[in-house]
Amino acid sequence: MRTRYCIALAGCALFAAWTVRAADNPHADSTLAGDEARAAGTAVKRDAKVVADAAKDGAQKVAAAAKAVAHEVATASKEGAQAVAAAAKRGAQKAKAAVNGEKAPGPPAKPAVN
Repeated sequence: MRTRYCIALAGCALFAAWTVRAADNPHADSTLAGDEARAAGTAVKRDAKVVADAAKDGAQKVAAAAKAVAHEVATASKEGAQAVAAAAKRGAQKAKAAVNGEKAPGPPAKPAVN
C-alpha cells in the first residue's frame, strides 16, 4: 500500500511540476501570434503601397489623355470660331452690297488653318 501511495504522490508532483512549467512559458504562443500579426501587417502595407502606386500611375495616364483631348477640343473650337467669323463677315458684305445695290463680292480667300 505504501508503494502505491508513493507512486501516486510522485505522479501528483510530476503533474504539478509540468503544470507550473507550462504556466511559466505562455509567451511561446503569444510570440508566434505576434510574429504572424507583424508579418500580416507588413504584407498588408506592401499590398496597399502596390495598389496606391498603380492608382497613381493610372491617374497620371488619365490626366495626360485628358490634357491631349482638351487641346484637340480647343483647337477645333478655335477653327470653328474662325469659320463662323468668316461666314459672318461674308454675310455682312453681302448685306451691305444688297443695300447699296451692288453686286455681291466673290468669296474671300480662306483663312490659313494652323
